[in-house]
Amino acid sequence: VTGASFVVFNGALKTSSGFLAKSSIVEDGLMVQITRETMESLRQALRDKKDFKITCGKTDAGDVKEYVDICWVENEEKTNQG
Repeated sequence: VTGASFVVFNGALKTSSGFLAKSSIVEDGLMVQITRETMESLRQALRDKKDFKITCGKTDAGDVKEYVDICWVENEEKTNQG
């Protein structure tokens, strides 16, 4: 589990790169590189306020995977106060 001050989603990852998605720590935030198709799915999930999971790693890595989970909370008023 990684806490971050900000998250950047970059939708320019090519499917020919051999990666499902890539995540990396940038300063005190997280950058997630995803394909254009995954970006469209993420945008729709955000519009619909649905949880979304991004699987990171090489396409042929087998069982070793990282995940970026975007989760909605029930009560938004108690988070991000101030």
